[in-house]
Amino acid sequence: MASLRDDRLDAREAFKRITDRVSATLLLIWMSPVIVLAMLLVKLTSRGPAIYAQERLGRGGTPFTIYKIRTMTHDCERDTGPTWCVPDDPRVTPIGRILRRTHLDELPQLWNVIRGELSLVGPRPERPAIAAKLELTVPRYRDRLLVRPGLTGLAQVQLEPDTDVTSVRRKLFYDLYYVRNASPWLDLRITASTFFYIAGVPASLLARVFGFPRLDTEQS
Repeated sequence: MASLRDDRLDAREAFKRITDRVSATLLLIWMSPVIVLAMLLVKLTSRGPAIYAQERLGRGGTPFTIYKIRTMTHDCERDTGPTWCVPDDPRVTPIGRILRRTHLDELPQLWNVIRGELSLVGPRPERPAIAAKLELTVPRYRDRLLVRPGLTGLAQVQLEPDTDVTSVRRKLFYDLYYVRNASPWLDLRITASTFFYIAGVPASLLARVFGFPRLDTEQS
């Protein structure tokens, strides 16, 4: 019985990898003009490279290099080291604010999906230095690494980006729910909800429409 269950998990993972790569390739081709335009705007309005690379943790804690369109001033962590972005962060450039609001800065990560380092759907990949600290203070934080991290995810469409340990604990609820319940149907619902989330639809409405768990309901 265990072998049959493992075979099903392997088949589901193989199917997901194929669909991820095909979808990411088509999206990268389709969105390439937008990526080039965004890169050009970044280069014209601020000093530094248009694309920046950063180390993140993949499945099982394996590090990999992620690629994003730069939205902050160049070398902004030189004096502080790795830190979270906060609301109205002065390090974010004017063009960067637009890119972050529309999530266009994430598009180069489609290359990471094609390479097999990211999935289209999964927990957000964290930076090693920050993850090491969170593992000491947030129980079961490392369990989110049991699946491949994603370009979008359940926590991403239900809560705002991390700003402190409290927000990480709230997001972990959704990450662990995804780890326990990952399926093609859940991935499809999260993918569809991502477009509405970017358009500004409230997370509470998305939860009702797409059948996502609600943190406040589960903990009441």
